[in-house]
Amino acid sequence: MKRLAFAVALVGFLAGGTARAQTQLKIATLAPEGSSWMVAFHEWAKNVEEHTSGKIKVKFFAGGTAGDERDAVRKMRLGQLNGAAVTAIGLGLINSEVRVLELPMLIDNYGELDFVRNKLDGDIRKKFEEKGYVLLAWGDVGPVHIFSNVAIKGKADLAQTKMWAWVDDALVRELFHQLGVNGVPLGVPDVLPSLQTGLINACYGSPLSTLALQWYTKVKYMTSMHITQAIGATVITKKEFDKLTPDLQKTLIADSKEFEVKVLKTLRTDNEKALTSMKQAGLQVVESPPEMVKQFTTEATAIRVKLEPTVYSHEFRMKVEKLVAEYRAGKK
Repeated sequence: MKRLAFAVALVGFLAGGTARAQTQLKIATLAPEGSSWMVAFHEWAKNVEEHTSGKIKVKFFAGGTAGDERDAVRKMRLGQLNGAAVTAIGLGLINSEVRVLELPMLIDNYGELDFVRNKLDGDIRKKFEEKGYVLLAWGDVGPVHIFSNVAIKGKADLAQTKMWAWVDDALVRELFHQLGVNGVPLGVPDVLPSLQTGLINACYGSPLSTLALQWYTKVKYMTSMHITQAIGATVITKKEFDKLTPDLQKTLIADSKEFEVKVLKTLRTDNEKALTSMKQAGLQVVESPPEMVKQFTTEATAIRVKLEPTVYSHEFRMKVEKLVAEYRAGKK
């Protein structure tokens, strides 16, 4: 009996030890299953599990099943989620200064984005840690265009739309207000059904996100002009990260860095493929006249001061603007 009791106790101890040694990271994202983002996320999760010998497992709540990004951030704070793969909207709810990277008509292309983001990478990661989060890997959403059922060639056309305005997107909301557009505030999960019912007839997003979320099936046109380069990142709470042993932390960071390099390259290619697919499905790209681009740039520049200091500091904005100017000067 003593031997049996000892064996049962030993099995219980080992089972308990295994359970305690294993960490499951519960991560939410708006990216739908089957999308380029989720393919990449699952590959990253597989690598993390293999390289930590199963001590870290990742469970995704994809397609907005955990709610909009505001819900994901709230659930991380409550400990109901360990992390999230979010756009800059979600990142901004943690540390709003990151939104400077998405100021309308500021960063024009991937080269500028990479240069600025690489220069500020350490500073931004530190800002997130101060807020209680670890930024594991940057990601891209892509160039943001306006999609609509009205061919937009200027401010007057834009004013005729029933434009979606992401509830937590202070930047685009301010830009639309500056342009005289009254956006309809909605969360991302509500956009498709609202396009279907006619509550809205215009939205904005990258080619890849518009394809993945099926919004393109309810719009006819896309502006050739893009408003900004949308970004994202995968973060976990520092509380969860600190529970990991140093070797597991090192492995998670290394796998995330490798994931970042690969996913940025993949998503940029997939944005181009997404645009081609949508055009083949009937989407028409409307050439944005020079006057429209000039007007958007003027109005976008005007809102930058208005967003200080509630969204970001003047000092941080100037730092980003100087880096953009530095990059462009080097390209001349």
